[in-house]
Amino acid sequence: MIKNYFKIAFRNLWKNRISSAINIVGLSVGIAACIIIILFVSYERSFDNFQGDNIYRISEVQKFPGMAASQKVGLSMAPMGPALKAEYPEVKNFTRVRWNDKYQVTYGEKRMFLPCAYAVDSAFFKIFNFKIVKGSPQGDISKPNNILITQQTAEKLFGNSDPIGKVINHFGSDTAKFTVTGILANVPKNSQMQFDAIFSINSLPKNRMESWGGNWLNTYLEMAPETNMATFEKKMPAFLKKHIEGEGSKFYELFYMPFKDIHANSTEIGLDYVNFRKFDKKSTNLFAVIALIVLVIACVNFMNLSTARSADRAKEVGIRKSIGANRSQLALQFLGETVLLSLLALVISIILVEVSLPYINNLSQRELNLPILTSPGFLFAILMGTIMVGVLSGIYPALFLSSFQPVKVLKGSVDTGKNKGALRNVLVVGQFICAVFLMIATVLVVKQLNFMQQKDPGFTRDQIVTVPLDRITSRNYELFKQQLSGNTLIKGITGAQDQLGGHLDQSGVEFKYKDNPLQNLASTRLVVDANYLKLYNIKIAAGTNFSEEKSANGREYVINEALAKELLKDYPKAKMESLIGQRFGFDSLGVITGIAKNFNFNSLHHKIETMYIFNQKDWGFNTVSIKIKAGASKEAINFIKQTWEKLNPDNPFEYQFLDDHFAEVYRADSQVSKIVGILAALAIAISCLGLFGLASFSAEKRVKEIGVRKVLGASVQGIVVLLSGHFVKLVLISNIIAWPLAWYVMNKWLQDFAYRIEITWSTFSLVALLSVLIALLTISYQSVKAAITNPIKSLRSE
Repeated sequence: MIKNYFKIAFRNLWKNRISSAINIVGLSVGIAACIIIILFVSYERSFDNFQGDNIYRISEVQKFPGMAASQKVGLSMAPMGPALKAEYPEVKNFTRVRWNDKYQVTYGEKRMFLPCAYAVDSAFFKIFNFKIVKGSPQGDISKPNNILITQQTAEKLFGNSDPIGKVINHFGSDTAKFTVTGILANVPKNSQMQFDAIFSINSLPKNRMESWGGNWLNTYLEMAPETNMATFEKKMPAFLKKHIEGEGSKFYELFYMPFKDIHANSTEIGLDYVNFRKFDKKSTNLFAVIALIVLVIACVNFMNLSTARSADRAKEVGIRKSIGANRSQLALQFLGETVLLSLLALVISIILVEVSLPYINNLSQRELNLPILTSPGFLFAILMGTIMVGVLSGIYPALFLSSFQPVKVLKGSVDTGKNKGALRNVLVVGQFICAVFLMIATVLVVKQLNFMQQKDPGFTRDQIVTVPLDRITSRNYELFKQQLSGNTLIKGITGAQDQLGGHLDQSGVEFKYKDNPLQNLASTRLVVDANYLKLYNIKIAAGTNFSEEKSANGREYVINEALAKELLKDYPKAKMESLIGQRFGFDSLGVITGIAKNFNFNSLHHKIETMYIFNQKDWGFNTVSIKIKAGASKEAINFIKQTWEKLNPDNPFEYQFLDDHFAEVYRADSQVSKIVGILAALAIAISCLGLFGLASFSAEKRVKEIGVRKVLGASVQGIVVLLSGHFVKLVLISNIIAWPLAWYVMNKWLQDFAYRIEITWSTFSLVALLSVLIALLTISYQSVKAAITNPIKSLRSE
């Protein structure tokens, strides 16, 4: 019996090749999209799952006078961890983490730059589950100048020899010798912490570790399991007031994030340096929902085509029932055929996933893989999921087909029904509602991304190359600048402590307006070379730029319009120009020499903050900005590299175009737009496959009607309109329903951006036009084919 069922199933698949192919391809694409998104979501949700529970990071809400809005930061003060453990029994343990990028180490003749080295407390390995594969269990990390390195670092630095006990040197302003006391297993890629070496935080200056007020590291706490964190947080105002002098405590709030939530829930947190490839949980959930929609559309296709072709199998049902088959047997047979088709689609979808994964990995910057052979659980899950898809998509057609009455169908009076046609229309409309919604979402996401990337930020980004400096190479800044300046390929060179497009540091300053009392406030700051504003073409709204020579008034400050407005909020009648020459700054007060027009020094997710800029070369710079000649990028980069290697032979040359840096700032937004676009395209493609199948069926069933119409003089164009009009109407209805839904959802999404596009009706009109054109192109082949068929062939049997 089962063998017979298989024969019938394959015969029906072959007999209805077009509809079978449409079903298999649609299901394959839908299942493939779901598998890829499942892999992505699983990867994101696997971050830090190997760590224990009850681990929290201290984070701060900072609201200083002079700042337009409060900000959340992932940093904390160095003494907080020890003080919390000493004063609160809820805190079982703590560790602090200070990251060090491009950490230079040497052993003998070998020199390398570790991408990142952490300075940590001795409890680091008690709190976190990073494995020490060789050496003492805790790596003696409590002792100054002890270091543990990863297996990868050990291989690069020591080859096959045993590193334990060997001494490596670190060169920098804090030159030190470290003894290797342990080898760490390479850090998993799904860890928010990524490091190549770990050394004792006791190696850092003691006075820095005991200073309250400065935020420059991360603090993690291991809490007692029964701790109520909401209650614990309520104790923090008193804790801050106890340890921070004067009024300073009221400018901070402490909140605690579960360690496993940090990777996916830190979008709004700035200065989040120890958080590898953080990605918004909302975007991950969005991908999952859209992938499910794509799969549902594929299932709807199957239901539509199966019920549409029900008349083709009506006599089979009638004969089987007349010889004793009951309804449950027939339903199971038809469900079995659906599951078989789904399993065929699964095989094809696995091939599609394997082919597309390299592109997906490149796009997402992840290392996704299909664990078919390595994870029996995953294979079982997608197998069961596919069978469920087959059952869900085939259950209605199976029940519908098995319900035919044998007397009626054998007389040829089977009613495939007006009601069934209405259901198919509803399903088609539902498909295209999803497709149109995704089309609108894709257009608006892309428009918002383009808006952010192309909006004038208030400074020049074109043809600017940035070169990072460290504490060693920054000493050669002036010489580097001099040697580059004489070449016609170079249009300008300047330096700064921070690079635009990132979260800049804030610090406190003082301000005295005329004879009024001294004010204390805080603002974003940027330390620059004197020609910085000129190279970046930042406009001056009032006053002047920095003096090339040292000013007689002391340190000079240029503030932005946002800070000028904040400084004058208590003097509503004062004009902005009145700030020029007023006392401002820290240490011995300097003067405000200029007011710069507002510019977006951060991403457009954020409003323009208050900012002051000052020229302080002797503090050293962390980045060099070089404006190069247009059309000569390759030659200019080669010249810069040669100059660098002469001055800094022991330091590798690194550079980045400023445009590329800002593209990285919007990396997550770009990934979201591309992935949503791909899923939208798949939804449209699958919907169009279903439309093609229904158009084919409709033309086939109306072949005699078309023949009669042609004999009576109907034109080809008229017949095409007749066959196409019904489907175009369904697509237009889908647009009308999808528009308000898309407007509501996308308007909510755009609220996350400080600067955003307006949702205009032109977007909806464009999508409506595109959806109708796509539908027409999809059904035009079948419509035209039916319209030009010789009516003699279709009417011959009459």
